[in-house]
Amino acid sequence: MPSIRGQDGQASVELVGVLPLLVLFAFALWQAAVAGQAMWLAGAAARAAARAHALGADPAPAARAALPPRLEDGLRVRAGADGAVRVTVRIPSVVAGGAVATTSARARFVPQTP
Repeated sequence: MPSIRGQDGQASVELVGVLPLLVLFAFALWQAAVAGQAMWLAGAAARAAARAHALGADPAPAARAALPPRLEDGLRVRAGADGAVRVTVRIPSVVAGGAVATTSARARFVPQTP
């Protein structure tokens, strides 16, 4: 009958080996959630900016008001003559400062004339 004494601590060694992969996976999921939120909020900011532009107001403050402070850094708002507005925001990194990428959204409302 083989002795099981040679396997003392085996589970601990396996956990130490797998733990960095679990941490990396958790950071990847967190980054994906932050990216999804940034995309969703860029769309909301584009709609708010397009509404403001359709009413003749400056679209940039409307877009900025629709975003949380962390996403306001690097915000770009471009309005077209046809009422279309494109909002571009940076996707913040969850590990280090800065941005991972950018995302943009476009919205259009028919210009309103009084």
